[in-house]
Amino acid sequence: ESIRMADQPTSAPERAATAAPTNGEAPAFAIERIYIKDLSIENPGAPQSFQLAEAPAVEIGLRTRGAGVAPDVYECVLTITVTATAQGKTVFLVEVSQAGLFVIKGVPAEGMQPVLAIACPNILFPYARETIADAIGRTGFPPVHLAPINFEALYQQQLAQLQQPTPAVTN
Repeated sequence: ESIRMADQPTSAPERAATAAPTNGEAPAFAIERIYIKDLSIENPGAPQSFQLAEAPAVEIGLRTRGAGVAPDVYECVLTITVTATAQGKTVFLVEVSQAGLFVIKGVPAEGMQPVLAIACPNILFPYARETIADAIGRTGFPPVHLAPINFEALYQQQLAQLQQPTPAVTN
C-alpha cells in the first residue's frame, strides 16, 4: 500500500464548532445525504490472473474535492483507486467516488477548507472502504481492507507543500 497514516484520524466538526461564527450564527454541521457518485471495476486478466503464483502489488490512490452546491450546502467527493499489478500487468482496478452532501452553516470562510478537506472525508471514508472491499471481492480476488487515513495529516502536508517557495530557475 502506498498510503500509511496514523490510526487515529482527527475529526474537524469540533474545530468548526469552536471557530468564530459568522454573523453571530452558531456553527452547524449536518449530513444531508451520502451516495456513490462513480464506481468502476476492471478485471482485465481474468481468468488467467487467478493462476498467478505471486500476490499482486497493490497501490492506493486518493483524492478529495469539495464545492458549494447551494447556500450552506456542500458536496464533498472522496475518490479512492486501488490498482493491483503483477508481472507488469493490471490484475484488477477498482475506483470509487464516494460523495456526500453536507449542510455547513456559521463557519467562517477561512474555516471551510479544513471542514471540506478533513471532516467530510473522515465521514465518507468508511463508506468508500466498504465499497472498495465489496467491489474487489466481486472480481474474484480477496478483498482489500484499507487502513484508516489521517485526513488532517494529509491536509497539513498539502498546506506545507503550498507554502514552500518555488525554486528559482537559473540558466
